Amino acid sequence: METVEETLEPLPEQPLIISEESKLYLIQAGKWATFLGIVGFVVTALIMIGVLKMGNMLTNTDHQRGPITMMMPFLGVLLMVLSVVYVLMAVITFFFSLYLYKFGSYVKEGILYNDAAKTNAAFGKLKSFFKLWGVTTIVVLVLYVLMFLLVIVGGITMASLMGMGGHNQFPR
Repeated sequence: METVEETLEPLPEQPLIISEESKLYLIQAGKWATFLGIVGFVVTALIMIGVLKMGNMLTNTDHQRGPITMMMPFLGVLLMVLSVVYVLMAVITFFFSLYLYKFGSYVKEGILYNDAAKTNAAFGKLKSFFKLWGVTTIVVLVLYVLMFLLVIVGGITMASLMGMGGHNQFPR
């Protein structure tokens, strides 16, 4: 019985032959990847416009008067944190879009003109896209676990501060 490792050994120098049906699938995938890349660039631009708008709100709130001025330090910090989060989102969205766009462009050209270098570059961009997707997924999962633990610790802390940890609230 063969193991999985034995079956994954490369065959001796045989070129990969892509069927016409596979070529059509790759061209269609390239068209969709190009479209999604362009949409991603637009979303990135909209996120950056939102960040600039938040920065504008941050600078304009210093001149306002009224009850909101009492909350100014909190609002300023909140807007700064949100701005940083949105800039990070824009950067990540940009790279996802860039890898998709380049994959789409390269794969269409590579298949249509039988250009092995373009096709290889396309698959390199596709690999980079999925690598970024994997790293982003890992980071998000770690952040979810950290938030979950933080909520649990915060709940336990609040319960103990409120006297719900088995202690009497009222002295006798």
